[in-house]
Amino acid sequence: MKSLRIAGAAVATAALVGGLAGCAASGGDSADGKTSITVSMDAGLEKPAKQAFDDRIAQFEKKYPDITVKAKEFTWDGTTFAAALAGGTLPDVFPIPFTDGRSLIANGQVADVSAEIAKLPYADKYNPKVAIAGENTDGKLWAVPIAAYSQGLHYNRTLFTQAGLDPDKPPTTWDEVRKDAKIIADKTGVAGYATMTQSNTGGWILTTLDNAFGGSVETGAGKTVKAAVDTPQMKAVLEMLKTMRWTDNSMGANFLYDWSGINQAFASGQLAMYVSGGGNYGNLFTQNKMNPDDYGLSVIPLTDSKNAGVLGGGTLAAVSAKADKAQQAAAVKWIDFYYMGKLTDKDAAVEDAKVNAAQGTPVGAPQMPIFDRATYEESQTWIKDYVNVPLDQMTSYTDNIFNQPLLPEPGVKTQELYALLDPVVQAVLTDQNADIDKLLSDAQKQAETLLASS
Repeated sequence: MKSLRIAGAAVATAALVGGLAGCAASGGDSADGKTSITVSMDAGLEKPAKQAFDDRIAQFEKKYPDITVKAKEFTWDGTTFAAALAGGTLPDVFPIPFTDGRSLIANGQVADVSAEIAKLPYADKYNPKVAIAGENTDGKLWAVPIAAYSQGLHYNRTLFTQAGLDPDKPPTTWDEVRKDAKIIADKTGVAGYATMTQSNTGGWILTTLDNAFGGSVETGAGKTVKAAVDTPQMKAVLEMLKTMRWTDNSMGANFLYDWSGINQAFASGQLAMYVSGGGNYGNLFTQNKMNPDDYGLSVIPLTDSKNAGVLGGGTLAAVSAKADKAQQAAAVKWIDFYYMGKLTDKDAAVEDAKVNAAQGTPVGAPQMPIFDRATYEESQTWIKDYVNVPLDQMTSYTDNIFNQPLLPEPGVKTQELYALLDPVVQAVLTDQNADIDKLLSDAQKQAETLLASS
């Protein structure tokens, strides 16, 4: 999975240390009797986005004068999170992907704030498929679902135009993706299509394409889960990438992208198409300075397989296991105010949109709903006067995403599985003679061993 930038959306993970590993809880009760907490703010925000965040803190502290909030830069990354968790350097409130929620809860690595969450008016209104990511085995929510995503095909409209393609007609099949990528590469000299390959993101996107072709890297669930890496669908995906790389020469020269790197390259016009979470616009604009006129978003093409679907996931807000009771209560109030208010309360949604619009940060970028479609669409009407993103350039996504079957990420050893798939896609893109059959056979054995240890 990608790194988590909550401003953008989002959605994969490195192996986490077992046992109780605390997170930093700075503050507690201060000399003036106030409760002090640190909260996660995306690293690398531009000045307007930072100011918008500070404005929201000021509003929160006005509403809750007995709580002091300090922002701490933190962006979840699959390769560094376990060390940060073990080292106690995380803020009191921090984001984690859906795939990590239940293991962190089971290991006691996040606080049990279920009693505080239960007081929230929407606590029982989550889509059950969303809520389960933050639940303990008894069904109580320990972490709050704050965002969901489904993968999308991001494309550069300007490069499409320069190549003689219609930017209002993005590809709808993988054959068209290949065709358009080659045309763009030939006409502009820019990579027509690129993909992530490292820090677990290679496996994340490879799994996404496998799903789109009708495959699934795991079958069954729980104790019956089995690896399904060496399949015709996965082979077809790798053969397609191999052809685009070595026959079409349409994938450029960088084959070591992670999530941050590919976002930077896309935003600066170094590639025309890539797959990532559909809610990525916020990151591309606020942290990578993408020109909104260049941006286009469509759904991922699906094959005719009855099992084809679009991979989806999401983000939870969790609280440090080292936070005391007062900090835990304050942390849930912050989660409710900052993340959830704009989704559940009209006044809060308008206030949030007003602040962000005033600072020039994105308002209204599409996201998958964490409750239901009707609730999401109603919340969008609340902020329509403040929307400042090019929604008309995203209709190929927004008009079609609810019609695509949504598939969850692998449920067991997710990040470890993604990690072992990284070198598979790297090999195909860097070695013209890579033996796909052997790569998949070896990866299958590794996956079987991995799942057998779960």
